[in-house]
Amino acid sequence: MQRSAIVPSRALPARAPLAEKPLGILPSLRAARRNLLEIIPELATHAPIISGNTGARWHMVMDPDSLRHVLKTRVEDYPKSVVTKLILGPAVGDGLFVAEGAEWRWQRRAAAPVFASRNMEALAPVMQAAAEASARRIATAAGTGRAIDLHQEMVAATFEVISDVTFSGDEGFDRAAIHAAIDAYIAQTARVSLLDFFALPGWVPRPHRLASAHVLRDLKRHADTAITARHKAGAKTVPDLLDLLDGAQDPETGREMSPAELRDNLLTFIVAGHETTALTLAWALYLCAFDPQVQEAARAEAQSRLGARPAGVEDLPHLPRIAQIVNESLRLYPPAGFLSRTARRPDRLLGREIRKGDTVMLPIYALHRHHALWADPDHFDPGRFADPKAIDRYAYLPFGDGPRICIGANFALQEAVIILATLLARFRFSRIPGKYPKPVMILTLRPEGGVWLKVDRA
Repeated sequence: MQRSAIVPSRALPARAPLAEKPLGILPSLRAARRNLLEIIPELATHAPIISGNTGARWHMVMDPDSLRHVLKTRVEDYPKSVVTKLILGPAVGDGLFVAEGAEWRWQRRAAAPVFASRNMEALAPVMQAAAEASARRIATAAGTGRAIDLHQEMVAATFEVISDVTFSGDEGFDRAAIHAAIDAYIAQTARVSLLDFFALPGWVPRPHRLASAHVLRDLKRHADTAITARHKAGAKTVPDLLDLLDGAQDPETGREMSPAELRDNLLTFIVAGHETTALTLAWALYLCAFDPQVQEAARAEAQSRLGARPAGVEDLPHLPRIAQIVNESLRLYPPAGFLSRTARRPDRLLGREIRKGDTVMLPIYALHRHHALWADPDHFDPGRFADPKAIDRYAYLPFGDGPRICIGANFALQEAVIILATLLARFRFSRIPGKYPKPVMILTLRPEGGVWLKVDRA
């Protein structure tokens, strides 16, 4: 029987239903395929660590010091899990997201300058243009009483951004085809298999993933076509992400990315670069509609700074309330709400024995709602980010941390604040009674059913 999301009360926004009792293998599988968050015990929002065995040994870790140990101190001993690689590897190959060891290190060294602040700031005009285009689309429904699915609108806006910053000239880049392929891939391959639960090796076929092979071929073919077209046309006067990555070089070895490595990393950034920011913005708009007082204060800040123009990178230091809303949205609804690692060597965490091959789960959704780490953790309170130094670094991990922290984190935050500030300055968003988004995680934490809001001009 499918469980619905917890219906939000007047005081609390939508919350995923966590497991109220231990689950066996088949109930765990059903829950994971329906909503990965449902395999997290409610106890995980109170306890520092939970261990179990559902076909394979596992440990859920919610203790900041232990998370620092896994993600930073002993990062080499906790590579990404087999399941993570099985889901994402076919799409992004040996790109940064799934590569390990020396292969990961040289790619990270090569790509790091691409994501330097100066390059991200140079991409701000693309984000401004997307914010302006989104505002024009939203304006057609403003004041009509017609509800808008802001999740789909934010997907459109952020895909426009990632398309323009990646392939600015559109040579051979079929945006609609790439977008459709990404959605089909996530829908068909990201669900957990029974074979995953038993930790069977990757060479054992997962039928539902084999069925999506044609989607992956299409995705890679479209990217290869665009890269080939760029090589023929030459680099842009103002380099985009494709140009920057194509010229990236490991400062230690001089190694450059092969065509396949370039494609795999571009696909990584395309998939992650729009999905996570779109979700952050959709949940942020839902939360602003949930708490009109927070929304009004943020609107006053945005209008005072921006007037009728879109936000730009120079405005970011002057929009603290907007940034706090983005951070609180990432706390309550982290796009990567559940991470998984495999222990490569024996270890101990909080006195628990960790054996080689154990799965170490990092339930970010539970960490961000942990009662020992956050006051009133299920409440929407952007003010808790007024002083970031007061928050334990490993209690808040929307982008991971350690050497493998998301390389695009600054890009995502910059884009989210620019778009959110632009929209809040111009529109007032309000909830539709009875239409609540359900937090459901398959690959990312999406609002099932959409984020349907009524929009009026501010």
